[in-house]
Amino acid sequence: MSSELYWIIAIVGIAIIVALGWYAATLVLRLRTQTQVREAAVQKRVDRIDESIITIAKAMQQEQCPLSEGCLRIVVLLDHRPEAVDYDYSNDYPAMHDMYEKIKHMPTHESRKKFPKKKVKEMDDEREGYEKSMRDIILADVDKLLRQFPTA
Repeated sequence: MSSELYWIIAIVGIAIIVALGWYAATLVLRLRTQTQVREAAVQKRVDRIDESIITIAKAMQQEQCPLSEGCLRIVVLLDHRPEAVDYDYSNDYPAMHDMYEKIKHMPTHESRKKFPKKKVKEMDDEREGYEKSMRDIILADVDKLLRQFPTA
């Protein structure tokens, strides 16, 4: 083979390496951008969840939201935070989780209409009894939550 052929092969090889390097750099930049967009979307979702948690907790403190309803909503929202996969919020807010466990089986909204009024009244009385007996410890959990969560 002549030296000209070696030079041509070398130039073509270098061109291929440069093209592959450029392509790899493009993919890395695209991946970085997608990662940033995904992280921003996750953070936006977490911020909305946190804002809802704080709003509900403040409403519970101000007696604008029944304690049982607030516990149901907050426990579900806490379970939707990304770290809830590895972190158990029931250790931080045991009274709210206890209330949740006691009433989660009770129907809400439209599903209440499927039950006789007497049964609905019994469930309401049971729920209200839990609210009265657990009021102080639930509100202590609410205070703790509001101190631990960033204010909106």
